Amino acid sequence: MNTTLMQMTALMLCGAGWRVLTPNRLTADQTRSVLTSVVYYFFMPIMVLDVLWRADIGWQSLQYSALGFISILLSILATWLLAKLFKFKNPQTGAVILAAAFPNVTYLGLPVLEQIFGDWTRSLVIQIDLFAEAPLVYTLGIMLARHYGASGEPKPKSVLAFFNAPPFWAAFVAVVLNLNQVPIPFWVAGLLQKCSGAVAPLMIFSLGLALSWRDIRLRNVPFIVPTALVKLGLMPLIALWLANLLNLTGQPRAAAVMDIAMPSMVMGIVLCDRYKLDSGLYAMAVTVTTALSLVSLPLWYRVL
Repeated sequence: MNTTLMQMTALMLCGAGWRVLTPNRLTADQTRSVLTSVVYYFFMPIMVLDVLWRADIGWQSLQYSALGFISILLSILATWLLAKLFKFKNPQTGAVILAAAFPNVTYLGLPVLEQIFGDWTRSLVIQIDLFAEAPLVYTLGIMLARHYGASGEPKPKSVLAFFNAPPFWAAFVAVVLNLNQVPIPFWVAGLLQKCSGAVAPLMIFSLGLALSWRDIRLRNVPFIVPTALVKLGLMPLIALWLANLLNLTGQPRAAAVMDIAMPSMVMGIVLCDRYKLDSGLYAMAVTVTTALSLVSLPLWYRVL
């Protein structure tokens, strides 16, 4: 676990170093935008197709989805209650809820779990992401951002429009092929595996590009403390309770809870910018929870 996190940290620091050095005058934000777009529109759909085409889709898939779905909903509720208790203003409430309730299940969870437990965790991570977290981000997450923000954007015609994205289409095709037991041609399998291998390093490097110590402000500490406690402490506890309730055992149980224990997702910065929430606070939450996860993840690993 420690070796894996050291490798991940080194790659993230390379991304953070890019922010300082700006090679070829490419800023960190420009580079991150290009890399995340390439991953989202090309490499991620290929990996989803590769993994879900081979995956054992059944009762365990429902267990993973339920674990992720309920963990996020309960964390949203807990964070909302804390925001009410401490009387946070709307822009801070929205940012804190997004940061505390939505973990970085793919961008950090996938490479970490793959290194620790093995390639089989790709299926677990993708199922938690596509069948639990992503639907909630694109529906409830956006509704919360709109409610607490002040963007004044018109309401989209249909929530289903948010799912018109490459990873979801790849998941749909893969599940159809899987359930119909269509064999993967040898040359296609090799191509998918090669492309899938590029996802993890690109995602970790992009995460490093997103981290900025300039976003750390003393005035945000009262908001960051409850965010970190929910994200890195309470949420994994909820996931552990649910895993036992759903009869998940052994390595699947440990890997699923570890995925939920990941720090705040990076994509929330986009939602904060778009809906006029406190983007600086959210960026600080990503940086701080990612740094603290280097301590919390080994602790949860030992517990599990």
